[in-house]
Amino acid sequence: MQLSGNKILITGGATGIGLALAERFLRQENQVIACGRRADALAAAREKLPALVTRVSDVSSAEARRELVSWLASEHPDTNVLVNNAGIQNWTTPADDDFFARARQEIAINVEAPLHLSELCLKQLPLRTIVNVTSGLAFVPFVKVPVYSATKAFLHSFTLALRELARAANVEVVELIPPALNTDLGGKGLHDHAPPVSGFVEAVFEQLAAGKVTATYAHTEGLSRAGEDVLGPAFARLN
Repeated sequence: MQLSGNKILITGGATGIGLALAERFLRQENQVIACGRRADALAAAREKLPALVTRVSDVSSAEARRELVSWLASEHPDTNVLVNNAGIQNWTTPADDDFFARARQEIAINVEAPLHLSELCLKQLPLRTIVNVTSGLAFVPFVKVPVYSATKAFLHSFTLALRELARAANVEVVELIPPALNTDLGGKGLHDHAPPVSGFVEAVFEQLAAGKVTATYAHTEGLSRAGEDVLGPAFARLN
């Protein structure tokens, strides 16, 4: 991936991994646009990173996704990198009364949004790179977040296929595979024990600079290459 001289859209760019990626891309002399659902979080991100361009957009909505890409095509027609980072994680079980409603929300943001945005941006913008942020849980599901784990498995599979489909258009497709990191994903405090986001971002940038299209961190490197002999015991340990 070309790491400088880009104009980059990052979904879910106001906090967590998205904000850390935005900061790192800005240091690499890129222009970065961050979108998210919460205006207050975007304002805080812009206060921290004054060069950041922000846009309120709820990517769970198909109409909002179309409006976002139309705005980009009009106001930022040189956007050439899409980072599908937005995601939500619900700790839930099918026994919960609101299980299906919450599952639909996860599917809309974690699955429908990256699919639809990839289509729209490929058709309306001069894309050169799509970056999909998946998860180590794409390989070993955590049963307390069953739908989240499944959505990341879907996105991992789609990324592999899209990499081949987009090759004819000279568009590179990159996958970032984080482990659990110290963010508010799933709820405040749930991941306070996890490694900081900064280490993950520095590690993946080193891999991208080396020309890799799949970037891992810590144990996700082993998971991404493992067979059942590793994944089975890993599932047992996690759950």
